[in-house]
Amino acid sequence: MSTHVYYVPPVNVMGKGCLQEIGPYVRELNLKKALVVTDKFLVQSGIAGKVTTVLDEIGLEYALYDEVKPNPTCKNVHDGYDFLQANGCDGLISIGGGSPQDTAKAIGIIATNGGHISQYEGVHKSKNKALPIVAVNTTAGTSAEVTINYVITDEERKVKMVMVDKNSLASVSVNDPELMVGKPAPLTAATGMDALTHAIEALVTPGAYPVTDATALAAVELIFGNLARTVTDGRDIEAREQMVYAIFLGGLAFNNAGLGYVHAMAHQLGGVYDLPHGVCNAMLLPIVEEENAKVVPEKFRRIARVIGFDDADKSDKECADYVIRRIKELAVEVGIPTKLSELGVSDPDLDLLAENSMKDACAPGNPFIPTKEEVIVMFEKIV
Repeated sequence: MSTHVYYVPPVNVMGKGCLQEIGPYVRELNLKKALVVTDKFLVQSGIAGKVTTVLDEIGLEYALYDEVKPNPTCKNVHDGYDFLQANGCDGLISIGGGSPQDTAKAIGIIATNGGHISQYEGVHKSKNKALPIVAVNTTAGTSAEVTINYVITDEERKVKMVMVDKNSLASVSVNDPELMVGKPAPLTAATGMDALTHAIEALVTPGAYPVTDATALAAVELIFGNLARTVTDGRDIEAREQMVYAIFLGGLAFNNAGLGYVHAMAHQLGGVYDLPHGVCNAMLLPIVEEENAKVVPEKFRRIARVIGFDDADKSDKECADYVIRRIKELAVEVGIPTKLSELGVSDPDLDLLAENSMKDACAPGNPFIPTKEEVIVMFEKIV
């Protein structure tokens, strides 16, 4: 296919202190009343309050829905939608990492399309654009604020539903590193490795093309240069700002190129065992890429180069081996677990996990399509 469509929010505000600059962009949406979608922690820690203060300053009325759970569920979404209707809101302000962002997208889609959120699982299933969303990001990881993807857990089927929907794109994305300062080291590490997974999967997928390669490679370079710094010192605002640019760049890459089996498998661990998405990605990334490197070793040469490998006179395999080794070293440096037992899962249902992985919306984006047995073998390496 020689035609590519590139999705990106119309307005993207980023950089240190940029939260204070968003007023004019919010005003342009002409909202009467906004639903603020966030979680209890962000309210209690005062981070949500920094955003609502800006809303107060521009005179925008809002109602606060702070019931978002990690790995948000269908019930979570529909409760939020009921709250939106009860309060007469015509737009959304999402504050948080992937969970509040995804919940807000889902609410925004139901508000304009009706039905149950499970109807929108898959690719571009909705007819109408979601309500306007101002997506204020608070973690350097998921890039949910700039993508057309969102993930909701169907609690009955124990499946993470992946929605890829151009109608869910935010109207304004906001990435202010000052909202990320002081985040706990494990959260910083997990979200940062999630961002690395996005960039690398976007590079090795058959859906990659020069525009997505450029942003993905820039993201990889920034993450290797800055993630460990942010984990070591959560108040390092310069490193945090570089991570903000990395997630924006990586988000644009996978938003338009696609993902692969790291995400397909990680989604199942989240859906069945409610495990943190970034940690699952980080554990699976070197394992899946080791297999991908056997199929598309040439894809790893450019990655090796941007993270400091002198590839002159080196084979594609040597480049790939270097990249996979560096991924493992970075994961150790930032404190990522290596086994599911460290996350409290000692006897996972590998058959179910593999079966569901193969049905995941991200699975077709992998450089090769593994058999069920091959997926089980990859899972076994983290048991």
